[in-house]
Amino acid sequence: MATHTTLAIYKAAYDLLGLSADMVKNMNRDYKRTIGEKISIECIEITVLVFRANVAKNKEPHLMELLERLQVAELLIRLAMDKRLIPPSAYAQAIEKSTSIGKQANGWRKSTSRPLHGGQGHHD
Repeated sequence: MATHTTLAIYKAAYDLLGLSADMVKNMNRDYKRTIGEKISIECIEITVLVFRANVAKNKEPHLMELLERLQVAELLIRLAMDKRLIPPSAYAQAIEKSTSIGKQANGWRKSTSRPLHGGQGHHD
């Protein structure tokens, strides 16, 4: 098992967390405590879920929650762009990172659900 901090998905999640911190820092005060805080919380949870999935025997529930939280983060980031709380360039960077995280999480999920022994499965 690799240390979670060396995983590409962890690095992408950490980058998204950093981007979210920058986005929220520059938000209008009226939205900073609502939309901004929720974006930050979701990005923190995504990063924590990478760690949890990495150490768990059954990774599926953690990866499913990660994907759900990623969808929420993407929704809120899009809302922030639509409300002109963040610039389109910040939105583009965040979506690039979230897409990478989603692809990696889905790939990880698929790889953990494959049968062992070369895919031969159970024989009677």
